[in-house]
Amino acid sequence: MMTAVFSTIPAATWWAVAASAALVTAGTAARATVATRGSTAVPAALWAIAACLSFALDTGLRASGVVSQPAAAASLRLVTAALSLCPAMSLLGAKRPQHGVWQLIVAALAVILLLPALATALVRPDSVPDAHLLGRGFIVVLSLVGWMNFVATRHGPTATLVTLAQVIVVRGFLPLVDSEQAFPPTGSTTAPLAASIDCLGGCLAAAGGLLAVIMGRRARPPRAPEGSFAAAVEPAFCAFRETLGAAWTLRVAERFDAIAASRGWPCRLHFDGIHPAASPIDGPWQRDAQRALGALLLRFVSTGWLGRHRWPATAGGRLARDAERG
Repeated sequence: MMTAVFSTIPAATWWAVAASAALVTAGTAARATVATRGSTAVPAALWAIAACLSFALDTGLRASGVVSQPAAAASLRLVTAALSLCPAMSLLGAKRPQHGVWQLIVAALAVILLLPALATALVRPDSVPDAHLLGRGFIVVLSLVGWMNFVATRHGPTATLVTLAQVIVVRGFLPLVDSEQAFPPTGSTTAPLAASIDCLGGCLAAAGGLLAVIMGRRARPPRAPEGSFAAAVEPAFCAFRETLGAAWTLRVAERFDAIAASRGWPCRLHFDGIHPAASPIDGPWQRDAQRALGALLLRFVSTGWLGRHRWPATAGGRLARDAERG
């Protein structure tokens, strides 16, 4: 019954819409690359662009009829699946100075996930790649890691939409799923249903990307009183949280709190900002705390990035030197 309903619209149409949605998502990822410039999140945005373009190529070739058989379709989708995991993996190693070399590890991960497709192409070129159970499980785990990193941030709805889209798009390589049935021949009666599911995944990803753009344009109301230490540093800290996610934000907060405890500063850094923050900003401990937090943030962002996010200029020239000393 469901197949009959979806067969009224040709599979090529569904795949064409999915390809268009993937290009929209790639555009929002490109905007994220510009918005995150000066931070170590840029490589993750570039990986996201690559994944979107891969899915656009995948569905575009399916829509045009160039790729019509399950073996080729599954191999192309495995490329998309591997690239879709790279943004989350990239953020896990976003701390300077190893963030550049870490991208080689991310690329190696993608190649490892592609090994079933490469092996199948050499040994059984007309067969659907048989992904190992460990690889299938890793796809699920890393998808959840990427979602958990942002679900508690302002981009939580975006992360949820994108993760749902990711699971739908790579469904053929999830645990306990028959990969061959997920990639029917273009001329089969089940092709329109499979194509409509791909279209759903592409549209969810595009909706998530557009939502991220909208949320990025909305100004966050100040939480702390004007003139307080929290009001001075929280805009940049909150922007850092939205850019790098929960994992590194909590790590920075942990390191700052350790310094604050050792030096007797009357403040602690939580996920949502400074607690408490009632002291005037021009006190002696506030300047030291600002330099310490700035040095921690400079492990992930540049001084230009801090300046764009309203970081106070009082610690200015010492921030880079503090970061170099670690």
